[in-house]
Amino acid sequence: MKVYNGAIVSCDPKNSVHNYLVEDKGRILYAGAELPAAYRGAPLEKLGGRALLPCFGDTHIHFASHALFNAGLNVRSARSLPEMSGQIADFARGSSDSILMGFGASPHMVAERRLIARDELDRACPDRPLFLVKYDGHACIVNSRLIALLPDEVKEMRGYHPDTGEMNQEAFFAVADLVTKKVSLPRTIRNMLRAVDEMADKGIGLMHTVSGVGFPLDLDVTLETLLGRGLNSGFQTRLFFQTMDLGKVKRRGLPRVGGCFATALDGSFGSGDAALRAPYTDDTNNKGVLFYSDAQVVKFTKAANRAGLQIEMHAIGDAAFDQAVMALETALKDFPRADHRHGIIHASLPTDEGLKKCADLGIHIPLQPAFLTWDLEPLAFLRGIMGERAEKISPLRKMADMGIVLSGGSDAPCTLPDPIAGIHAACNHYVPGQSLTVAEAVRMFTYNAAWTTFDEAERGSLETGKMADMVMLNRNPLDMKPGELLDLKVETLLLKGEPYKKGQGALSLLARGLMAGGKI
Repeated sequence: MKVYNGAIVSCDPKNSVHNYLVEDKGRILYAGAELPAAYRGAPLEKLGGRALLPCFGDTHIHFASHALFNAGLNVRSARSLPEMSGQIADFARGSSDSILMGFGASPHMVAERRLIARDELDRACPDRPLFLVKYDGHACIVNSRLIALLPDEVKEMRGYHPDTGEMNQEAFFAVADLVTKKVSLPRTIRNMLRAVDEMADKGIGLMHTVSGVGFPLDLDVTLETLLGRGLNSGFQTRLFFQTMDLGKVKRRGLPRVGGCFATALDGSFGSGDAALRAPYTDDTNNKGVLFYSDAQVVKFTKAANRAGLQIEMHAIGDAAFDQAVMALETALKDFPRADHRHGIIHASLPTDEGLKKCADLGIHIPLQPAFLTWDLEPLAFLRGIMGERAEKISPLRKMADMGIVLSGGSDAPCTLPDPIAGIHAACNHYVPGQSLTVAEAVRMFTYNAAWTTFDEAERGSLETGKMADMVMLNRNPLDMKPGELLDLKVETLLLKGEPYKKGQGALSLLARGLMAGGKI
């Protein structure tokens, strides 16, 4: 048993701040203003200027991809194409991988203001295939060695551009599928364990991973299931299968479906294929791309809803957002469900009519506040391609005031998993009237993160009877001004009341994962 005394930020429905919390055997026995006599002899930790909160959640992460790229080539820091080429060449010299993989190419961060091209990749890496994913995760640039490996059907797909080496839309997904088939099992597991440890450093104890990116036999789904059941630390995994093949979901007994990739309704602003109702300002012939017809999306949502599954779909542009709302509304009219908790991921450019329907139907929005301060896709670029519509991106205040449940994630590997950065961004929207309060932003990454996957009875707030999954911060965020929030630091992640321990082995993970049950 242990007693904590200080700022106990509960994140409960009343936004209570308690003076005391009592933990025993991984559960919260008490949280309140005064310490009951029964607990006064227990070991006491005074927080001083620190604060205790529920552990953070990340409600949208491509975990297998993040783990892979987090351990590989990262070109986010390059400020010129020669510098990026040098980073690639240095990485190639130090790697024995048969296919080299990297992440973070952005035209907005380099002096040349363009993506690196195929011929430049050929000079930096002439002897092995190279797969370099763009910062938004919706396109890649490849060298000639990799193009030579592509099957003929890829060359007929939308988004295949062999001259520049850029692959987007369907061609990107096909190339990603081919590359992920080459990743070894031991390396994948090691990368995943390392990524969990690094997420724990940021106070994250719960992640909603979207999985299914082309591994053979959906191996990434299998591995993430084993990971969720096999971690001995108490770290929680909730998996969304990115597929419209509901047979795959049912055979695995999973309760959720959706995400990006096969359940993405459009692309991204950075690649100019987010689906818009009106053309892009810089290209009046381009309104982006809806990857599916209305009939296809409705067929999927109706079947998934009738099967009792929780649905999430990626929608960036307003046309894609409206398509997602329409499909979920149609599915719920076809088969009403009182507590479905379906969601629309990103919802970056929502329409007023669509938001009203989300509020009325109980559709939540897992969004990524860090995109609002994303140097890899700066506001000046968004204003250049969208004009005044850039001021309508992620209207957090409007959505919250309408009663829509907002939860916070990273979309890693696009932005890195860091809830404090997300909380700061949500409280400092570039449209000041659309910022959230600090309490609301913290709630996005705590209670709401648990609520979105039906975990609120056990997690998400510091209340009597719940799991003692907590994070200790150096300061109380509720006492800070919005501009100060980046000064917050994670001191300790406590899962089941115990400090998180790094370094679990791959064999013990697999053994526990194969034998254990538990919620995924």
